Amino acid sequence: MSTSATVIHSARLVSGHDTVADAWVRFEGDRVAQTGIGDTWRDTASAEASVTDAAGRHLVPGFIDLHCHGAGGASVEEGEAAIETVLAVHNAHGTTRSVLSLVTAPVDALTGRLETIARVAASDPRVLGAHLEGPFLDHEFRGAHDPVLLRTADAASVDHLLEASNGMLRQITIAPEHAGAPEAIARFVDAGVAVAVGHTGADFQATLAAFDAGASILTHAFNGMRGIHHRAPGPVVAAMHADHVTLEIINDGVHVHPDVVRLAFSGAPGRVALVTDAMAAAGAADGEYVLGSLGVIVDGGVARLLEGGSIAGSTLTQDAALRHAVIDSGIPLEDAVGALTATPAAAIGRAGDLGRLAPGYAADAVLLSPDHTVEAVWGAGVRLA
Repeated sequence: MSTSATVIHSARLVSGHDTVADAWVRFEGDRVAQTGIGDTWRDTASAEASVTDAAGRHLVPGFIDLHCHGAGGASVEEGEAAIETVLAVHNAHGTTRSVLSLVTAPVDALTGRLETIARVAASDPRVLGAHLEGPFLDHEFRGAHDPVLLRTADAASVDHLLEASNGMLRQITIAPEHAGAPEAIARFVDAGVAVAVGHTGADFQATLAAFDAGASILTHAFNGMRGIHHRAPGPVVAAMHADHVTLEIINDGVHVHPDVVRLAFSGAPGRVALVTDAMAAAGAADGEYVLGSLGVIVDGGVARLLEGGSIAGSTLTQDAALRHAVIDSGIPLEDAVGALTATPAAAIGRAGDLGRLAPGYAADAVLLSPDHTVEAVWGAGVRLA
């Protein structure tokens, strides 16, 4: 990793829910070394430093995706070369750190895939670790997960998965209403894994009980769960009620209506994380794909199972999620950026070093054009796009 310095100046810096005009940041190696305002950046720009004039455009922290399965025709399950393809596509759209997500599979298959992700994460700062979306999910609310492979949690399987991940399991999605789930939640929480409620038939009270037991994320809110009813508020309202819980939103204009996105931001201020749930077709063409063991058809950028028609992930990138939030839902830019940066960082215990552009934080940044498209990306101090 390069140790050279980078200076980005004359920016509208959006970080920590604030915007600072005529700001600059200096990276040294993989960290933010200094920030300031005005022309004082000149005092820090040594001859060997790379200097970028932001020309008044928005500079934001690098995007963090808690839930990503693929891109560029590749899926995380396919190994290290495929993971590189996935990361490169999302890097170009502003995502500098990713939690790589695995769909339901036999436990033995998942352990091998966890070992691969752990190996990549040990040397590649773009990979934050793994997310197990299954196999401990509800049959009725399974979405695009193979029903044959769903199972209840047991102690041996939980320990096997934790061991294989080598400390790199960041998140696991569980349906908390099933046998073995309470014990599994406790074991994962004790191991430092963020437990997410999702693909679940749980009602409001059962979901609150899981949150009281330490679960702290709601996997792709509104999808794969009961909806909001005025006498049966369901998991989304339970997540809004529990103020330590982060709500994932797939903000592609398909999974959640723009007005419902605005409702989520209002109901859980500072606790919405915009995720992609992207599958292999993100950054690739429409056509037929495989998600886990299930066939998928992508038409007009919308992925659905060949059998049954359930939505099967997305083709979303995080820059598009930002634009949908600001333009379609009217979310203030500072709040939308927070949902891509500081909030997901906090959800996996990385609030102290990721998700902000401040001294000591990771040198991850995205320069945005006036229409919020990506113009440049830095990750761990290196120019990625």
